Amino acid sequence: MYAVIVSGGKQYRVSEGDVVRVEKLNAESGTPVEFKSVLLVKTEDKTYIGQPLVQGASVTGTLESQGKDDKVLVFKIKKKKQYRRTRGHRQQHSDVRIEKINVAG
Repeated sequence: MYAVIVSGGKQYRVSEGDVVRVEKLNAESGTPVEFKSVLLVKTEDKTYIGQPLVQGASVTGTLESQGKDDKVLVFKIKKKKQYRRTRGHRQQHSDVRIEKINVAG
């Protein structure tokens, strides 16, 4: 059984027991998290496809940790003009352990 959820504007394919790295959630470690934006649920015998969301479906999990990704460097240059800029960015993320996929119906 698996589901496709939306979090932070991105889609993730999750199964029970998976650890998923999503964009930072406003919660503390160890708290339960529920995703109600479920696009698809595939069980052993049936597939539920949302238009755009599956009615009554949700995915629950536990927030395990939060952190930052590796630094991404952005370097801009214009030749012969003495223009150089370097910027760095570290995206924040949350690790969520998926516990249960709920389907109504």
